[in-house]
Amino acid sequence: MEKATLLKAIIESAIDGIITIDNRGLIESLNPAALKLFGYEETEVIGKNISVLMPEPDKSAHDGYLHRYDHSGEKRIIGKGREVRGLRKDGTTFPFRLAVSEVQYEDRKIYTGFVHDLSKEKEAEEQLRQYAAKLEELVDERTNSLKEIVKALRDAKEEVSISLEKEKELGQMKSRFVSMASHEFRTPLSSVQLSASLIQKYAEPFDSKPIQKHVNKIKNAVGNLTTILNDFLSLEKLEAGRVEVNPSTFDLVKLSEEVTEEMQMIAKQNQHIIYQHTGAKSLVHLDQNLLKNCMINLISNAIKYSGENTFIEFNTEINEEGCNVIVKDNGIGIPETDQVYLFEPFFRAHNTGNIPGTGLGLNIVRRYASLMKGTLQFKSIINKETTFILSFENHG
Repeated sequence: MEKATLLKAIIESAIDGIITIDNRGLIESLNPAALKLFGYEETEVIGKNISVLMPEPDKSAHDGYLHRYDHSGEKRIIGKGREVRGLRKDGTTFPFRLAVSEVQYEDRKIYTGFVHDLSKEKEAEEQLRQYAAKLEELVDERTNSLKEIVKALRDAKEEVSISLEKEKELGQMKSRFVSMASHEFRTPLSSVQLSASLIQKYAEPFDSKPIQKHVNKIKNAVGNLTTILNDFLSLEKLEAGRVEVNPSTFDLVKLSEEVTEEMQMIAKQNQHIIYQHTGAKSLVHLDQNLLKNCMINLISNAIKYSGENTFIEFNTEINEEGCNVIVKDNGIGIPETDQVYLFEPFFRAHNTGNIPGTGLGLNIVRRYASLMKGTLQFKSIINKETTFILSFENHG
């Protein structure tokens, strides 16, 4: 008697709905949670077919399902169950997870259904989906705006090339414009990046592949836009003469290994960066930040313009003449007719197609190398390989 009272108390206080039916599908009992979910009083549903709580097409198919269940010999156990929809008294429907178990009671068979309401979970999933779509739309708008800025800058440069004085005036205007535009976009991009990370975190319990796909797309777009902004700001600082060289003595091999590890994380599938150092010494006397920026830019280009399942050779060398940093890829190469313009700002070879980029990276690397009294050279074979060589004579 005491156990029966305890069991009844547990059922009555359960958060999930509990419903029992006989082998004809007639309702024998509902706990308070189930009555609340479906909006009925107990006297309104006891003795009625369980299909009264089902919308179509489940309503019409239920008796056949029960018959198949009863004759299949299958013994179901309580578990995650399956997602179905329920019909409330007021005619509205709601999603829930249903787990069914068969119970042998007093020489007869009854079925117990455990009902877990999924309304809040489904609402949260829909809100996350809508939020991800809005963020994606925002990123697309920002991307189009930046593309228009880049196009406007290119057109402006071509129009004033006939006059050195006008080109100088345009450069000053461009620097102010780029600085303003870059700073204006940086704050909303940071917000988009943060929001995308939060969506990814909060969506983890739902294990939704569509949400994960769109969040990754947003993050990739933000990463591309951030790279563009960084190039613009670097160019603006160079043209304004605000880049200072701060040489120090550091371990070239250690820096190169750190850069290799960092860049390998963004490499394409089965794309491997192979690093090797030549020489007994490893210490150099250069600006570590500027050199690291040069390395990252050159390796990023190698990743971008090479396909999957390729190797990128990253070598450093210290000898009696000086220090060399070499990056070689097996990518699309640079057309011979384009090579003379390669280091001009905003220039991109005609075979780059839809590969994203600003045409600023190599110009920035060459100018950084020059500030450190170094040079940047290259050699390329179309559709086969490209090698860039940074050389510094006065290392420590």
